[in-house]
Amino acid sequence: MFKGVRAVLFDLDGTLIDSAPDLGAAADEMRLRRGLASKPLAEYRPHVGSGARGMLHVAFGMDAQHSNYEHYREEFFLLYEGCLTQRTRAFDEVDQLVASLLERRLLWGVVTNKAQRFALPITQSMGLFESASAVICGDTTPHAKPHPAPLLEAARRLSLLPTQCVYVGDDERDIRAGQAAGMKTVAARYGYLGAGADVATWGADAEVSSPLEVLQLLETS
Repeated sequence: MFKGVRAVLFDLDGTLIDSAPDLGAAADEMRLRRGLASKPLAEYRPHVGSGARGMLHVAFGMDAQHSNYEHYREEFFLLYEGCLTQRTRAFDEVDQLVASLLERRLLWGVVTNKAQRFALPITQSMGLFESASAVICGDTTPHAKPHPAPLLEAARRLSLLPTQCVYVGDDERDIRAGQAAGMKTVAARYGYLGAGADVATWGADAEVSSPLEVLQLLETS
């Protein structure tokens, strides 16, 4: 199934890195500033894939239609911007996975819906990403996932056909974007997934329960 693959592209949050502690901390700081009790990280974690919207929903039960949503969202962004590299770490096995891809002379890169404002400081602060051939953010192209444009831009920067790339992500939007771009897709079951997500319905070409299982898929092919 993965024969002829020359590059592996990854979503960022929930696929390569665990950013939930910093995202949750920013939202929780907003609660503390308002005299509300802290919430455990476990409540924030399943909603990380929804970004600020998900964090504010957990922290305040707020949706995007709330009259104060824009104000709260910008406050969240500012707080997150001040702490986004404090607790964020690569998932176990990710460093080994990247090293193994490089040993096999495979290219790799990142395609995330996270804005450059947040994604670039994180990737630039971690040595892991020095070998990435492309980092495509949510505002790099006019469209974000599930639109295929960010993935097509990544393939262009790698000078590869989309069919020569695999995309790995932990959200249904990742799989939809990969399919629309003509890439093989892998669902990362170890990621955030989203509250109540049924990965089996996403239609990914394969599923993995740990980062190194991606390597096993390529070796099998």
